[in-house]
Amino acid sequence: MTPDLFQEIVEKLTPHLKKETTFMREPLEVGLKLAAILRFLVTGNSYPSPQYSFRVEASTICKFLPEVCKAIIEVFKEVLSCPKTQEEWKEVAEMFSSRWNYHNCLGALDGKHVPMKKPSKVGSLYYYYKGFHSIVLIAVADAGYKF
Repeated sequence: MTPDLFQEIVEKLTPHLKKETTFMREPLEVGLKLAAILRFLVTGNSYPSPQYSFRVEASTICKFLPEVCKAIIEVFKEVLSCPKTQEEWKEVAEMFSSRWNYHNCLGALDGKHVPMKKPSKVGSLYYYYKGFHSIVLIAVADAGYKF
């Protein structure tokens, strides 16, 4: 991601994520939150990974992760849309066929377990067999890397 694109995303997310300064603390910058969350989602590491890179406690990252993800969805919902007509889906399949030689493909799918604190009264619903609670984040991209 180029610095200009990152700054453009920060500007669009700022109205949704900006916090007020209180007498107890200065709020974290929107750019810092976005960078930490993008790094967390891209690398697939645990919360301590961005904690050390961005000097933000893992517990704080846990708190603003859903907030940043919701803001991204809200701000970019027009960009993050699926084809709606049969012709649009055929264009996607043709792009995969011509660019990647994957015929009749409509998307590249991948997922990641996002660690989280256990919600109350859910039993083992969110328990991952590797020893922590998580929710699965799944993404589909087209042949041009667009989600």
